[in-house]
Amino acid sequence: MNINYQKKMDNLIAENQSNNRVPTLLLHACCAPCSSYVLEYLSEYFNIKVLYYNPNISPVEEYDYRLQEEQRLIDTLNTKNKVELIRGDYNPSLFFDAVKGFEKEPEGGKRCEICFRLRLEESARYCKKINADYFATTLTISPLKNAEKINAIGESIGEKYGVKYLSSDFKKKNGYKRSIELSREYNLYRQNFCGCIFSKTESSN
Repeated sequence: MNINYQKKMDNLIAENQSNNRVPTLLLHACCAPCSSYVLEYLSEYFNIKVLYYNPNISPVEEYDYRLQEEQRLIDTLNTKNKVELIRGDYNPSLFFDAVKGFEKEPEGGKRCEICFRLRLEESARYCKKINADYFATTLTISPLKNAEKINAIGESIGEKYGVKYLSSDFKKKNGYKRSIELSREYNLYRQNFCGCIFSKTESSN
């Protein structure tokens, strides 16, 4: 069954607006370019706490540069409601331990599912910790990532932790196209791999 995640989000936003609510969203972000459109769009309707939690990214120089770009975007983006950055712990061994045995999986396979789950689990924990109304991820903006798979993981984790997952498909409404435009406008560092050494190797072949 095809689910219209954009319509689900639109309905939820309309419901909150009808109640004059500005809920808090814990938004997991993988990088500034993917965040750009999502923040421009959702900051109209939510107070956003951006969680930069990506133990998959290596080397540390790549991780730090993406983090700096995320902060720079948040500092310069003009938003209606508040946006602030939470810097998650960086422990790449968690990622390598989690995907052990799946190193040779192609992009989009089981290794990526494990990585999505690792980052969304931490997002759900933070959502509960700060008592945010919802948690979500920028990952669904990528045309190379399966939104249905990511949302299924997010929804199951939300149920596990007793927090609400905000389903999304940020590719809709020309979201990916807009992220490219904003990346140019803000001169954001764009990379051609997701962040892990396995995707970097595959992208260079």
